[in-house]
Amino acid sequence: MRIKREKVSSLVLEELKKMIKSGEFPYNSKLPSETELAKMFGVSRSPVREALSVLAASGLIESTQGGGSWVREVNLAEMLEHVQFEMVKVQQVQDLLEMRTIIESEAAFLAAKRYKPQDIVDLEEALEAFRKASEDQFKIGYEEDYAFHRIIVRAAYNPFLTQTMENVSELHVKSLMFSLEKNLGWEEKRKEVFTEHVNIFNAIKNGDGIAARTAVIEHLTNTRIKLGDKRVSKQK
Repeated sequence: MRIKREKVSSLVLEELKKMIKSGEFPYNSKLPSETELAKMFGVSRSPVREALSVLAASGLIESTQGGGSWVREVNLAEMLEHVQFEMVKVQQVQDLLEMRTIIESEAAFLAAKRYKPQDIVDLEEALEAFRKASEDQFKIGYEEDYAFHRIIVRAAYNPFLTQTMENVSELHVKSLMFSLEKNLGWEEKRKEVFTEHVNIFNAIKNGDGIAARTAVIEHLTNTRIKLGDKRVSKQK
């Protein structure tokens, strides 16, 4: 099965979607390797890798370090009909993370000063949910991550901050899927991300706005570095 080379990654993506939808690659099954798929489509591995990244970011497949890619057990027909699959561009994710760093670090600073008791309860529950997701090697954990950060912004009690983040919520979720997917199979990396969340939580709970701001900046900066953003460096 050879396909035209114009917009190769997009064409590979469409073919993979069709094969998943038709059941040729059923849920809970392991996909062929990048090399095997490249040979199947008559293309190089690069467009195959890019197409797989989009499927992973869209939640249709899960990839594990050294374990290949697996089709997730979801309502594939509904997803493939109604979800708009877009090619994820790393630069766009990096730019979004830069904006999140600016907004969420200040939101965390304010949350440490303004939070109400229920906010801490909700934040602790979200942290526990993220811990459980982090310990599941087949779970990306983007929903749990999003919930945690959303509560922080809410706890700042500034409606403009809240609305600003709501306006980019879809992009926020997609970027989390894209970045966290890269930690699948890397237990140490997943532990590091969870620890960063714990640091943010403790600083807010302790009412330490400066520490909360610093913890958020460190967390999101590390994510940007992981995605190859040359505009930032490791926080000291």
